[in-house]
Amino acid sequence: MMVTQDPPPRPRMVTARAVLLALILMPLNAHWVICMEVIRYSGHPTTISLFFNVVFLLTVLLLLNGLLKRLAPRHALAPGELLTIYIMLALGSAIAGHDMIEVLTPILSHAHYFARPENGWANDILPYLPPWLTVSDPRALREFYTGTGSFYQPHNLRAWGIPVLWWTLFFVLLGFIMLCINTLLRRQWTESERLSYPLVTLPLEMVNPRTQLFRSRLFWAGFALAALLELWNGFAYLYPQIPSLPLKRSGAMQDLNNYITTPPWNAIGWTPVAVYPFGIALGMLLPVDLLFSAWFFAWVWRLERVFGAASGYAEIPGFPYVEEQSFGAYIGLAVFALWTSRGHFVRIWRGLWSRGVDLNDREEPLPYRWAAFGLLMASIALFAFCRACRMSPLWILACFTIYFALAIAITRMRAELGPPAHDLHRAGPDSILPAVFPSNQIPRADLAMFSLFYGFNRAYRSHPMPVQLEGFKIAERVGGNYRWLFWAMLLAIAWGALSAFWADLHQTYQVGAAEKVAPPNVQLIFGSEPWNRMATWVRSPNTPMQRNNITIAITTGFFLTLLLNSLRVRLSWFPFHPVGYAVSSSWSLSLLWLPLFIAWVVKALILRYGGLRTYRQTLPFFLGVILGECVLGSLWMLIGIVLRIPTYAFWP
Repeated sequence: MMVTQDPPPRPRMVTARAVLLALILMPLNAHWVICMEVIRYSGHPTTISLFFNVVFLLTVLLLLNGLLKRLAPRHALAPGELLTIYIMLALGSAIAGHDMIEVLTPILSHAHYFARPENGWANDILPYLPPWLTVSDPRALREFYTGTGSFYQPHNLRAWGIPVLWWTLFFVLLGFIMLCINTLLRRQWTESERLSYPLVTLPLEMVNPRTQLFRSRLFWAGFALAALLELWNGFAYLYPQIPSLPLKRSGAMQDLNNYITTPPWNAIGWTPVAVYPFGIALGMLLPVDLLFSAWFFAWVWRLERVFGAASGYAEIPGFPYVEEQSFGAYIGLAVFALWTSRGHFVRIWRGLWSRGVDLNDREEPLPYRWAAFGLLMASIALFAFCRACRMSPLWILACFTIYFALAIAITRMRAELGPPAHDLHRAGPDSILPAVFPSNQIPRADLAMFSLFYGFNRAYRSHPMPVQLEGFKIAERVGGNYRWLFWAMLLAIAWGALSAFWADLHQTYQVGAAEKVAPPNVQLIFGSEPWNRMATWVRSPNTPMQRNNITIAITTGFFLTLLLNSLRVRLSWFPFHPVGYAVSSSWSLSLLWLPLFIAWVVKALILRYGGLRTYRQTLPFFLGVILGECVLGSLWMLIGIVLRIPTYAFWP
């Protein structure tokens, strides 16, 4: 007689207490992120792919959990539960971060408060703004910008309450669509193509008791090195008589452009020289070809400027159209990623229409039919939301087709290669569409919504979609339940948006958006940029020549990316990676080109003379460097906040 054995129970991951603890921590985390990136303008954890604030919080939870294991081992959190908290905090940070609600919040108020007869906004902009998505109450605006009232006064709660709730619903729709897309992509990218997901390495190693990371001498050597560097520079910042170590970009002396004065070479532009130990350590997690391509193409962009100065093309406004080329490259990455997954999508498509086809999706975050139906319904709801704002159907479709193509490209490059940053400044659909079409022929209501959408399209450093897929990868590694994690991440997006709005408004009403925010005062910068841009669209529309040049640049970036991808597939020795071409033009990679160059040299030497085994043996050292900078850097930020003094920030 055969005895059937029950399958082993899944490891604890998405439990009620883990989700509850994450929900408690998320407002505190959002407050910390806003304080660093907006009020103090120091630290900027969400401008790099691995959010150091979340790594620090995971470290604190590990320490507390270790104490709990000694005192009450039955109540200690399992590794999967710690990772659930990590994922939810990472999503909350992404929503609150430098390219999401931090940018959106001042945009909602700026146009109404700063409309003047001389700028003409009262006629050109204000009539086209949906009143339920923006703030127009004069008293609430005055107190927001001057810091003379409390956010919790009834008139301020009324003024902000409706826009905050509607925008939260909007972000939930965006997040749900991303989750559905990730559900459809997960198996193909994670199990069939076996992408490496480098950015989940550190949190997984931290909570995995089998790896014994914290017993590695190399790990503690790396941690100690990073901690000592942080301590030294932290005290040097507080006590100027102590000489600081030149590890990061600080001041004009560390810009190569100041030393290159001969034309046309002086056209290279801003070229900072900084070491950033965590950047070198992050680079050690990346493939060698991406490391090479990142620093190589960072110089290609500069040589394009030199060529423009030498040939006279620099006289053309916008040349060499870096953002537009990068936009084309991102779209090329999305097209190539979807094309290589076409067989997977064909199987899903056939299964959607035939009940007799087993899609083998019982273990997926959602059954594929549910994911496809949810994607359709959420897209219809998003369309209805935009139609209620008087957007034209064609521009809605164009805008969100481009947005989700960029999201897929970013998610793919993070899953495959883990680049340390992916900015793509001012190259979202809100910028590209009025650049390639006559801006004065686009309806004003659409231009107004493009300006509001600038709040989550200014750049893409803290994009939530790759964080979601990395969450699913973490669940796969620890044997967690994808389905419960799906809903936990959706809850994190909703609660994260509310937490971020609260944290921003609570602190800004205390200091005043135009008063005590640290220079350069991003509340005023973020708020003004889209409305100044819209005024330019209306009064000085782009010329046919400008549109043609931009279209050529986009096309060049798109086809060059497809060419690089095709060559990589066919030639194993081909050294140029299209992701390096796409991301190397960004602000963050301008800071990280030298650390990535150093990482390329070190990793290439290790692999050449020591092999893969030696690389794996040395990896704990670099993980220690990353964690050391995250922990000590976070502690300096917290000390500064508590004591209300400026403190050293290891980034940027």
